[in-house]
Amino acid sequence: MAFRLRLLCDNTTNAMLVLAIDHTVEIKFQVKLPNNYLSAVIASMATNENLPPNVVRQLAKELKSLDESPPEGIKVIVNDDDFTTIFADIEGPAGTPYENGVFRMKLLLSRDFPQSPPKGFFLTKIFHPNIATSGEICVNTLKKDWNPSLGLRHVLLVVRCLLIEPFPESALNEQAGKLLLENYEEYARHARLYTSIHALKPKNKTKSGTISESTTALNVDQSNNAVSKNTPLGPAALSTSTANKAFGSNLQDQNAAPSDPALGASAVPKKDGLHAVKAPVEKKKIDARKKSLKRL
Repeated sequence: MAFRLRLLCDNTTNAMLVLAIDHTVEIKFQVKLPNNYLSAVIASMATNENLPPNVVRQLAKELKSLDESPPEGIKVIVNDDDFTTIFADIEGPAGTPYENGVFRMKLLLSRDFPQSPPKGFFLTKIFHPNIATSGEICVNTLKKDWNPSLGLRHVLLVVRCLLIEPFPESALNEQAGKLLLENYEEYARHARLYTSIHALKPKNKTKSGTISESTTALNVDQSNNAVSKNTPLGPAALSTSTANKAFGSNLQDQNAAPSDPALGASAVPKKDGLHAVKAPVEKKKIDARKKSLKRL
């Protein structure tokens, strides 16, 4: 038994749900759709199927190039299932109020791309004359200066250069544009504040070896302190220094002359005793040689 479910709707929120069984029986239901249902469906239709095959092939080639050799300070997030929405993370250029920040943006490609330019938006909040509070980007490359031969790499580089050199004359954020023209220090302070709050990238961690060594040393010190505080002193709990002192004193006693006369000289052998044993043997050898000479 095969089932097939279809949803038929018009331009209003009225729709009909049709359930077909074995292509012979159909059961129809009248349903009421949410007000924003149609707009959500239309938005979800913006997939690769809506782009011409030659454009999809060109985008796939360019996105592969951006992934394998990304431009400096730009990382593209590739979605193979939908080339109409392209995300990218842009690092704030050094020497600007956006330094140490990472800003996510997106490019929306329309159905007639590349004949019409993509629309650019910043998803990360940023204080910039040419970026509206809604995130919309205003740059001539995406408007009157657009050329179908321009690629995504060029567009992304232009957007990053916009962080280096803003154009307050065509400002979407009037406050930022006015501050940039009248008081750069105040403009830079606002931009740095936005960057520190919304776009600050995490700092690099310290080397793990240094951390582990310092942590180990700290743990050892703490454990030694705990043992010295909680463990009563006894024969089995002698410290290294105490043991060394004890052994040192015993070594000194052994090197000294025996204090107990009962031990005798044989208790601690000396070098003089060894010489005394060897002397009679040598004397006997000399006497034997003399006797043999007399016989001759």
